[in-house]
Amino acid sequence: MVDLNVVKQLLLSENFTCVLSDGKKIITSRERGVKPLIDFILSEKDFCGFVAADKIIGKAAALLYANLKISALYVQVATYEAVEICKKYNIKIVYDILTNKIINRKGDDICPMEKLVADVDIPEIAKQLIIQKLKTL
Repeated sequence: MVDLNVVKQLLLSENFTCVLSDGKKIITSRERGVKPLIDFILSEKDFCGFVAADKIIGKAAALLYANLKISALYVQVATYEAVEICKKYNIKIVYDILTNKIINRKGDDICPMEKLVADVDIPEIAKQLIIQKLKTL
């Protein structure tokens, strides 16, 4: 397995929002929210076994990482629900800060993607819901 420290260092030193690697290829993004994860999914590339690093993940992002079938994830801030999803789908997760919820960008409510997947535990369903939601934004 690829060393999580490699993607972690790239995330932190280059100010990416997420980094994925299989040890040979490194894929990065500076886009915010779940958009880069949806872009990776829609690219139809095989990310099975990749490791990833991300700034913030809640349940929605964790379900998308499960959809990508990554093997390990470093994240600066994770929610309790994200950690549970990672455990359920056998994704090793390392985080710096654990929190109850992800707040929206305005800072006045729960993240809309978190609300969207509140009652969802299946990556494929979460993916479809999030793709549909992103089309309306």
